[in-house]
Amino acid sequence: MILDKIIGFFSSDMSIDLGTANTLVLVKGKGIIINEPSVVAVQRNRYGKQNILAVGKEAKNMVGKTPGDIEAIRPMRDGVIADFDMTEKMIRYFIEKAHKRKSFLRPRIIICVPYGLTQVERKAVRESAMSAGAREVFLIEEPMAAAIGAGLPVREPQGSLVVDIGGGTTEIGVVSLGGLVISKSIRVAGDKIDLAIVDYVKKKYNLLIGERTGEEIKIAIGTAVPMDEPISMMVKGRDQVSGLLSRIELTSEDVRDAIKEPLKEIADALKDVLEVMPPDLAGDIVENGVVLTGGGALIRGFDKYLSDIVKLPVFVADEPLLAVAKGTGKALEEIELLQQLSNE
Repeated sequence: MILDKIIGFFSSDMSIDLGTANTLVLVKGKGIIINEPSVVAVQRNRYGKQNILAVGKEAKNMVGKTPGDIEAIRPMRDGVIADFDMTEKMIRYFIEKAHKRKSFLRPRIIICVPYGLTQVERKAVRESAMSAGAREVFLIEEPMAAAIGAGLPVREPQGSLVVDIGGGTTEIGVVSLGGLVISKSIRVAGDKIDLAIVDYVKKKYNLLIGERTGEEIKIAIGTAVPMDEPISMMVKGRDQVSGLLSRIELTSEDVRDAIKEPLKEIADALKDVLEVMPPDLAGDIVENGVVLTGGGALIRGFDKYLSDIVKLPVFVADEPLLAVAKGTGKALEEIELLQQLSNE
């Protein structure tokens, strides 16, 4: 116990937004100090032993471009741990990077998890962080963290509705009096949108492209509604008929057509939540509207797209990519809030 207190004195509390696409690390008193892709590049020798070559940005640059003995792994899939060992190594890397390689520090860590995570998956997240060097681990649910980070009045007796569109999951939560009244988590988000673009380009243009290119297309010309002036970009890939390298011009209308199904699934999930809303909270949502966070909130016109479907005002939060990380940071600053929100 005394040793724990001594270790705690030297450690810096931190929060981790352990996302499918990106991991953000926030250290108490310093703010967000790490924002890197959730990717680990490993090299396997002839005996099957793994050697980690890179983590984060450097590893993501290797995706789709590695020789046979090197593999770029995304240990998080659909918001859950797909590779326990790699997740632990990734968390350890980010902890050491945050603390300038001082491995003797054992921080108290708060980690965001999707609402739909099972107890087994929650245990896996907690154990990964403990194995990576955490002294104590708190878990809070992403819709709540996103609502706090978006500046919504989560402790007030009024309803706030947040839709967090991440890489692996879309989290929808109605927050009131410091708790989640209604929550829904679906495994349709940024990754599924990227894959929809890859499939569309393959079917319409016979061009094979990778997920990374799909993501670049989404960011560059993705739109949820028709644009006054459509934009376009040149896309390079391999023609699946001739086998030769080729390029095509893809327009924003192409992308809108490509991503309409995953966007509709997100809209349907939002409608499901609205349909079971208690009447008193429904009045608050009609007045306050819906707030979008996460990378998916940056798709052009997605707020208007959802607003037209649910007939409510829809707003994009300030810095939507950082909302969850900011929310966990506020929970770190207020220990009472942390204890109230953590799922222990």
